[in-house]
Amino acid sequence: MKDSKIVELCKSKDAQIIELYWNRDENAISASMERYGAYCFSIANGILDNAQDSEECVNDTWLRAWSAIPPTRPAVLKVFFAKITRHLSFDRYKARKSLKRGGGNVRLVLDELAECIADETDVEGQVNAKELGMAINQFVASLPEREQHLFVRRYFFSEPIKMIAERYEMNENSVNVALSRIRKRLRSHLSREGYFDE
Repeated sequence: MKDSKIVELCKSKDAQIIELYWNRDENAISASMERYGAYCFSIANGILDNAQDSEECVNDTWLRAWSAIPPTRPAVLKVFFAKITRHLSFDRYKARKSLKRGGGNVRLVLDELAECIADETDVEGQVNAKELGMAINQFVASLPEREQHLFVRRYFFSEPIKMIAERYEMNENSVNVALSRIRKRLRSHLSREGYFDE
């Protein structure tokens, strides 16, 4: 089967799932779980590193989607679910860490980005979070494809360096160096956009 036919088939299945939500058909949830359950679990578990919490976030994803569709009609269902799962997982991570401060992969990811973005209260005092998100998206879109993938894997999916290195057949040091360079460029980009002084 050609790539274009595979893409059309995927779009068709996603459109069917969206219609189930739109028609308030409870089969939407089981169809979502079957098609995207493993994908959403990998996102949640990359952030939480806890199977039970990750499963709960995935289940909450379908409930959140049920509340959002309608009126929302997602352009790309996979991305729509990913954003919901990621948001729910970070909320759960924050709640868990407020009870027990500690390390973990997410803490490392946030520490890495701290060199590019001022602390949360500072950022919130200076800019609207949506505008900051748009500036970061603009920066990521300007990167070569390989660097985009590294950035998204690390800072959207919170993947460990080791996993990224294996995925792209790189050594861990090369991944760390590449991400460090990307963060420096992000900091310069945000400085030029007026988010903070270098």
